[in-house]
Amino acid sequence: MDETVRVPKRILSTLLTSIAAGVVPRSGAPYIAIGRTDEIAALLSDLDNIAEGAATMRFIIGKYGSGKSFLLQLIRGTALERGYICADADLSPERRICGAKGTGVATYKELMRNLSSKTSPDGGALHQVIARWLSALQSDIAGRGIAPETGEFRRALTKEIFAVTRDMESEVGGFDFASVLNSYYRAYTDDDEEKKSACIRWLRGEYTTKTEAKSALGVGSIIDDDSWYDYIKLWAVFFRRIGYKGFVVMIDECVNLYKITNRISRENNYEKILSMFNDTLQGKAEGLALLLGGTPQFLEDTRRGLFSYEALKSRLAEGQFNGVGAGNTTAYKNMLGPVIRLRRLSDDEMFALIARIARLHGQNYNWTPRMTTEEMTVFLRLCLTRAGADAMITPREIIRDFCTVLNILCQNPEATFADVIGQGVVTLSHAPGAGEDEDAFAAEDEKKALEAASAKQASAPVVQSKASAPKPTENAATNPELPYKSDDFDFDLADLDI
Repeated sequence: MDETVRVPKRILSTLLTSIAAGVVPRSGAPYIAIGRTDEIAALLSDLDNIAEGAATMRFIIGKYGSGKSFLLQLIRGTALERGYICADADLSPERRICGAKGTGVATYKELMRNLSSKTSPDGGALHQVIARWLSALQSDIAGRGIAPETGEFRRALTKEIFAVTRDMESEVGGFDFASVLNSYYRAYTDDDEEKKSACIRWLRGEYTTKTEAKSALGVGSIIDDDSWYDYIKLWAVFFRRIGYKGFVVMIDECVNLYKITNRISRENNYEKILSMFNDTLQGKAEGLALLLGGTPQFLEDTRRGLFSYEALKSRLAEGQFNGVGAGNTTAYKNMLGPVIRLRRLSDDEMFALIARIARLHGQNYNWTPRMTTEEMTVFLRLCLTRAGADAMITPREIIRDFCTVLNILCQNPEATFADVIGQGVVTLSHAPGAGEDEDAFAAEDEKKALEAASAKQASAPVVQSKASAPKPTENAATNPELPYKSDDFDFDLADLDI
């Protein structure tokens, strides 16, 4: 990104607030997009195929904080700019792929609530998309020289409407779907707001009983837990018929399926995912891209993950020639398969990322960050040299910590980078922020406790034994004055978040 580019204040403020809290921003993601070139290229290639009428399904797999949601939002923004309709939803205990008591259709409702187009990128675009389509048809007919408010104009408009909906009547649920769209068209031309509202409610899956839908619209079915995915496929066909390039559906936090404790419910969800996978790769869906984000545990766990369902494991598992083996521990890059695994950003990419965030932070808060290139290098080195950082560190952790440093420097003019960062030494204390006084009191309390224990032991009766007990070994756990050794404590230092 060019340093001279000025990001709109509304987007920039939301962007910095989101990333500082570890939350993925819904807007502004391209301004901090660093790396992921291969992953983005693969997904953009999928979009090109969708524009030709194909369908695809991808699993974006990475650890918490590795950038799954960020990548999905980045692709979402790019797809909107290119003329696709997008919808995204996060799974939760109340929203699943397949479930009873409304948990399945709840995912559909969330997708419809977040339906976005280029002119409505923040969601809620369903009403606008349909109204825009009807308005475009009216303008096209008027351009042919047919005067509005005439019988010929209405007949021509009706013909155009049925030309779009007729193709969908042969699909599962297509007849009622087309009937509701036709009802919306008639309500649109008659300015019947109540009827239009009823049609939108049905299309959003908000009717809970068939009786209620029959009374309001004359259709005998509703969108429910069992049928919502069929209507996703219908929407993809409809959007392409009215001029959009395709329908991109993003479902994140799929790890919530892994967390389902009931085996039957969990396998029902995996069976539905298998059905979606087969539909998209066998050509049974048109103009539809399904992107699912999850953790390695969600994919690979053979007891509760997708690999516990043998039909999915045989489709998603990497082949035996992925590069691992014969002394090679690193798998080859493969962006053409259904699973995209997010690699760790390189050190250079992480440095470019924090440098860009520093510029944006200065732009948003109207200050010049008091941090040199060398100091940013020191910060990144401190983050990457912690124990296990090479495998465990994620962009979210580094960005969060870096934003904290920037916020402190911005609000405390007397503070320097060295003051905030210190020497990067990790110390163990009894409590966060404990000082020398607290340490002295703790040592005194420990001394008193040991003296009391010794007095109690001296007063206790002596029991003769054949073998004398070995003399206890003093170490740093019992005597703070002794040098520390790694096996002095009965807990594992790797379990501490340091």
